[in-house]
Amino acid sequence: MLKVEYVHRHRFATRAEARLRIATWITDFYNTRRRHSAANGQPPVTFENTINKARDHTGHQDQAA
Repeated sequence: MLKVEYVHRHRFATRAEARLRIATWITDFYNTRRRHSAANGQPPVTFENTINKARDHTGHQDQAA
């Protein structure tokens, strides 16, 4: 998906530029807006908010620190 939607549509002068622009694209578009079938068709941010609300409602908290 990354290659089709971004990498193949752009030319980069250096590897450093490619890394920076790809990382920015992932942060700005892919992770926050793209809908995922594994998240019932919701964007990841929306899905995470739903999960967090459900955890707050049931009193569960993430044990990872």
